[in-house]
Amino acid sequence: MTPKVGKVGKVGKVTVVGIGADGWDGLAEPGRAAVRDAEVLLGGPRQLALVAGRTAAETRAWPSPMLPALAELFAGLRDRRVCALASGDPMHHGLGTTLTRVLGADAVEVLAHPSSVSLACARLGWAVESAEVVSAVGRPLSALRRVLAPGARVLVLSEGAATPGEVADLLAADGWAESTLTVFEQLGGPAERRVDGVAGRWAHPGVDPLNVVAVHCVAGPDARPRASTPGLPDDAYDHDGQLTKREVRAVTLALLGPRRGELLWDVGAGNGSIAVEWSRAHATCRAVAVESDPARAARITTNADALGVPGVRVVLGRAPAALDGLAEPDAVFIGGGITTDGVLARCWDALRPGGRLVANAVTVESEGVLAAARARHGGELTRLSVARAAPVGGLTGWRPAMPVTIWSAEKPG
Repeated sequence: MTPKVGKVGKVGKVTVVGIGADGWDGLAEPGRAAVRDAEVLLGGPRQLALVAGRTAAETRAWPSPMLPALAELFAGLRDRRVCALASGDPMHHGLGTTLTRVLGADAVEVLAHPSSVSLACARLGWAVESAEVVSAVGRPLSALRRVLAPGARVLVLSEGAATPGEVADLLAADGWAESTLTVFEQLGGPAERRVDGVAGRWAHPGVDPLNVVAVHCVAGPDARPRASTPGLPDDAYDHDGQLTKREVRAVTLALLGPRRGELLWDVGAGNGSIAVEWSRAHATCRAVAVESDPARAARITTNADALGVPGVRVVLGRAPAALDGLAEPDAVFIGGGITTDGVLARCWDALRPGGRLVANAVTVESEGVLAAARARHGGELTRLSVARAAPVGGLTGWRPAMPVTIWSAEKPG
């Protein structure tokens, strides 16, 4: 976590001014005044160029990499009037959220500008709340897969000129080739341009680097829309058999109860299905998958990417030692290694007050560990038996899977 600047001394208020492609002409008077009155003006080269000649402030481009340098940068500016320029709405996937996190909300004043999302929706006649937003700026584009659905409206915040083509390629490869794409270049500025096309026949390589991609999803015969509810089909995953099966997975995730912004430890993650579906529950849900087998650990990354949650962190190692240094979890799932000394105790001790722990067992020995855990910490024991219809000669019969015992408990607050 980035340290707060307050730890190195008091910081004067920083004014963050949102600016669009229309530059100075599009700024309201409060934004213009903040730029004119600043002693130090921070921004990217493009933003600084938009206000060139409008201020006598010392101009500084952001350091690279930016985040690690922010504390020292602002500590050195504590006695000066500082204005920072940001693209569009600074609080929408922007600089404002970063600075309020680093400096504290009291140290930041934000003067917003219409975001590229708002402008694109206005051009398209889309209700802003109807559109999914995916940022490809410094993030894997595969996150787009999480929101693909028939008829879905998606806005992709581009990394640069290559992003529209990459979006088209991903859609075409995943069975969404007939989806319509609209690219807005220099949105809101005098050089604004609109380019329309279809993902499977995209032929517009010369796109301006400053662009937003709007996607109206159309499912082709090969598309496989995925539900956001738990219990994806087993064949949604690349796996070697070490997979929490669909019915058990749905119950397990219901007991884990993913909530906005929470962190899961998936311990003994196998091929990662619990971590993946936890992360699919909401864009802010985070997961760490701990797995000791290198081949399975690699599959977790593959599965997370294929199902639109590339942010799943994979830790190659064996619990409990592999858990050292991980952030405190809101929930823990133990799918493997429950009989290893210290695993359950380490997970329980790390869990936040009010957090949930769920562990699954299929052997007599692992069931014994769960029974002892229930005696010590309370909670519920549940046994699931699942049978699936299968051919028996020329008829159909039931083939039972191994029963699974589930212990679930909430840590006292």
